[in-house]
Amino acid sequence: MTIHHSELNIEDKQIPKPPDETRIEPLPWQQPKPLEEDPDAPQRVHKIMASSSYRQADQDTDFLHRDDVRPLRLQLDFLKPELLLEEHNVQHTIVVYGSTRIVEPTVAARRVKAYQEALKASPDNPTLKKRLRVAKLIQAKSHYYDVAREFGQIVGKSGKNAQDCRLLVMTGGGPGMMEAANRGAYDVGSKTIGLNITLPHGQYPNPYITPELCFKFHYFACRKMHFLLRAKALVVFPGGYGTMDELFETLTLIQTRCMKALPIILVGKSYWQKAFDVQFLMDEGVIDPEDKDLFWYAETAEEIWNDIQNWYLAKGESLIPDYPV
Repeated sequence: MTIHHSELNIEDKQIPKPPDETRIEPLPWQQPKPLEEDPDAPQRVHKIMASSSYRQADQDTDFLHRDDVRPLRLQLDFLKPELLLEEHNVQHTIVVYGSTRIVEPTVAARRVKAYQEALKASPDNPTLKKRLRVAKLIQAKSHYYDVAREFGQIVGKSGKNAQDCRLLVMTGGGPGMMEAANRGAYDVGSKTIGLNITLPHGQYPNPYITPELCFKFHYFACRKMHFLLRAKALVVFPGGYGTMDELFETLTLIQTRCMKALPIILVGKSYWQKAFDVQFLMDEGVIDPEDKDLFWYAETAEEIWNDIQNWYLAKGESLIPDYPV
């Protein structure tokens, strides 16, 4: 039914204009109780407003850190990175793990030389001998820094342009192998992601992460979820407890079919066959023969990239639909 203006007599109505943002007359509660009404009132009001109970909940850090508020902290820990990744249209990632202790070759060589010089002055020092031995072992693995950096470059150049966030390198955001992968993507102007974690002694992000895509987590669980939610492949360089934790957790999730399979590539066959004797586990009957095939080895950046592409082709898919190969 159509209503005409004449039927409402709009011409005869006086419609008040919308109110201003600021009131002309303040409301009663906008001022504390006057001193002349109660000399003790201002002191009591100050005490009330200074009480922790009066703090707004989302601004009360003491309240937010209570044990019984942990469910909310978990939700926030997960939600903030999720929303920001969505805002940047990050659809898929290739996750790179590896030791924080494996440095670039020039740094590794410098450390070896420094210990050699120190031993000349103190040739019988057992601590220096041990540190030199470890430094030489790190130097022998330092070429993996270059491999990870080159791989980051390959992934970074695979998109249409620097703003193409459909497939990005994601690491734990620390030094060593993580730095190398982030650095490679940074070298070619690609965005790249780092997931830092709150640690008792602190943690600095490596300098090659895209600032708006570097996140700091409180809970390892939320960080682990973000590692795998968008992962299209897992590339694992030589590493220690942290690297193995992430690797074995992913293998377990795929073994139990709690998540879809994805390529898992261990870089450095000689290292991984010593660190992780999968044949022994199979021979002992604690895993099945099919579980041995959940991962494989590679040595070079190009080999890693080609293996990921070929894994998806064997599955009848492409790494990313309509993505350049």
